[in-house]
Amino acid sequence: MEAVMNTREIVDTYYRLANSGDWDPWCDLFSVDQTMDEQLAGHVEGRETLRDMMKGFGQMYASFSNVPVHVVVDGDQAAVVSHISARTPKGESVEADVCNYFRIAGGEIVYMTNVHDTVPFAPVTGGA
Repeated sequence: MEAVMNTREIVDTYYRLANSGDWDPWCDLFSVDQTMDEQLAGHVEGRETLRDMMKGFGQMYASFSNVPVHVVVDGDQAAVVSHISARTPKGESVEADVCNYFRIAGGEIVYMTNVHDTVPFAPVTGGA
Protein backbone atom coordinates (compact mmCIF):
# COMPACT_ATOMS: atom_id res chain seq x y z
CA MET A 1 0.00 0.00 0.00
CA GLU A 2 1.34 3.41 -1.02
CA ALA A 3 1.73 5.99 1.74
CA VAL A 4 -0.50 9.06 1.49
CA MET A 5 1.42 12.33 1.35
CA ASN A 6 0.70 14.89 4.04
CA THR A 7 -0.29 18.47 3.25
CA ARG A 8 3.27 19.83 3.27
CA GLU A 9 4.53 17.03 1.03
CA ILE A 10 1.69 17.65 -1.45
CA VAL A 11 2.42 21.40 -1.54
CA ASP A 12 6.16 20.84 -1.98
CA THR A 13 5.48 18.32 -4.76
CA TYR A 14 3.05 20.74 -6.44
CA TYR A 15 5.79 23.37 -6.80
CA ARG A 16 8.54 20.87 -7.69
CA LEU A 17 6.48 19.38 -10.54
CA ALA A 18 5.28 22.80 -11.76
CA ASN A 19 8.84 24.09 -11.86
CA SER A 20 9.99 21.06 -13.83
CA GLY A 21 7.05 21.36 -16.25
CA ASP A 22 5.93 17.84 -15.35
CA TRP A 23 2.21 18.56 -15.83
CA ASP A 24 0.74 15.03 -15.93
CA PRO A 25 1.99 14.01 -12.46
CA TRP A 26 1.21 17.57 -11.30
CA CYS A 27 -2.43 17.01 -12.34
CA ASP A 28 -2.39 13.67 -10.50
CA LEU A 29 -1.96 15.61 -7.23
CA PHE A 30 -5.58 16.78 -7.64
CA SER A 31 -8.66 14.71 -6.82
CA VAL A 32 -10.78 13.46 -9.73
CA ASP A 33 -13.53 15.91 -8.75
CA GLN A 34 -11.25 18.81 -7.79
CA THR A 35 -12.37 22.43 -7.99
CA MET A 36 -9.99 25.26 -8.82
CA ASP A 37 -10.60 28.97 -8.95
CA GLU A 38 -7.66 30.20 -11.00
CA GLN A 39 -7.12 33.94 -11.36
CA LEU A 40 -6.56 33.82 -15.13
CA ALA A 41 -8.26 30.58 -16.24
CA GLY A 42 -11.38 30.98 -14.08
CA HIS A 43 -13.38 28.17 -12.46
CA VAL A 44 -12.08 24.70 -13.34
CA GLU A 45 -13.85 21.51 -12.27
CA GLY A 46 -12.43 18.00 -12.59
CA ARG A 47 -8.90 16.65 -12.85
CA GLU A 48 -9.23 15.70 -16.52
CA THR A 49 -10.46 19.20 -17.41
CA LEU A 50 -7.37 20.53 -15.63
CA ARG A 51 -5.15 18.02 -17.44
CA ASP A 52 -6.54 19.11 -20.85
CA MET A 53 -6.03 22.75 -19.89
CA MET A 54 -2.39 22.16 -18.91
CA LYS A 55 -1.58 20.60 -22.31
CA GLY A 56 -1.44 24.15 -23.70
CA PHE A 57 0.80 25.53 -20.95
CA GLY A 58 3.99 24.94 -22.94
CA GLN A 59 2.77 27.19 -25.75
CA MET A 60 2.11 30.04 -23.29
CA TYR A 61 5.54 30.04 -21.64
CA ALA A 62 9.03 29.39 -22.97
CA SER A 63 10.20 29.25 -19.35
CA PHE A 64 8.28 29.21 -16.08
CA SER A 65 9.17 29.07 -12.40
CA ASN A 66 6.96 29.50 -9.36
CA VAL A 67 9.13 29.67 -6.23
CA PRO A 68 7.55 29.47 -2.76
CA VAL A 69 8.59 32.33 -0.47
CA HIS A 70 6.39 31.57 2.55
CA VAL A 71 4.41 28.38 3.30
CA VAL A 72 1.79 28.02 6.04
CA VAL A 73 0.26 24.61 6.72
CA ASP A 74 -2.66 24.08 9.08
CA GLY A 75 -3.88 20.49 9.04
CA ASP A 76 -5.46 19.81 5.67
CA GLN A 77 -5.06 23.41 4.46
CA ALA A 78 -2.11 25.40 3.20
CA ALA A 79 -1.38 28.88 1.93
CA VAL A 80 1.71 29.65 -0.11
CA VAL A 81 3.08 33.04 -1.09
CA SER A 82 5.31 32.56 -4.11
CA HIS A 83 7.00 34.44 -6.93
CA ILE A 84 6.48 33.60 -10.60
CA SER A 85 9.23 34.37 -13.10
CA ALA A 86 8.36 33.43 -16.66
CA ARG A 87 9.15 34.23 -20.25
CA THR A 88 6.79 33.97 -23.21
CA PRO A 89 7.84 32.38 -26.52
CA LYS A 90 8.23 35.98 -27.83
CA GLY A 91 10.72 36.73 -25.02
CA GLU A 92 8.39 38.89 -22.92
CA SER A 93 8.95 38.73 -19.17
CA VAL A 94 6.37 37.95 -16.49
CA GLU A 95 7.21 38.68 -12.83
CA ALA A 96 4.43 38.34 -10.25
CA ASP A 97 3.84 37.62 -6.58
CA VAL A 98 1.10 35.06 -6.01
CA CYS A 99 -0.81 33.53 -3.12
CA ASN A 100 -2.21 29.99 -3.50
CA TYR A 101 -4.66 28.40 -1.06
CA PHE A 102 -4.96 24.60 -0.97
CA ARG A 103 -7.46 22.26 0.71
CA ILE A 104 -6.39 18.60 0.90
CA ALA A 105 -8.47 15.45 1.51
CA GLY A 106 -7.34 11.85 1.28
CA GLY A 107 -3.87 12.87 0.13
CA GLU A 108 -5.14 14.89 -2.85
CA ILE A 109 -5.84 18.54 -3.60
CA VAL A 110 -9.62 18.94 -3.59
CA TYR A 111 -9.68 22.73 -3.86
CA MET A 112 -7.18 25.35 -4.90
CA THR A 113 -7.40 29.04 -5.60
CA ASN A 114 -4.83 31.67 -6.39
CA VAL A 115 -4.78 35.42 -6.11
CA HIS A 116 -2.41 37.80 -7.89
CA ASP A 117 -2.24 41.01 -9.86
CA THR A 118 -3.22 40.24 -13.46
CA VAL A 119 -1.24 43.11 -15.04
CA PRO A 120 2.12 41.27 -15.08
CA PHE A 121 0.45 38.51 -17.13
CA ALA A 122 -0.58 40.88 -19.97
CA PRO A 123 2.04 39.38 -22.35
CA VAL A 124 0.31 36.01 -21.91
CA THR A 125 -3.34 37.10 -21.77
CA GLY A 126 -3.09 39.80 -24.42
CA GLY A 127 -4.19 42.47 -21.93
CA ALA A 128 -2.93 46.02 -21.98
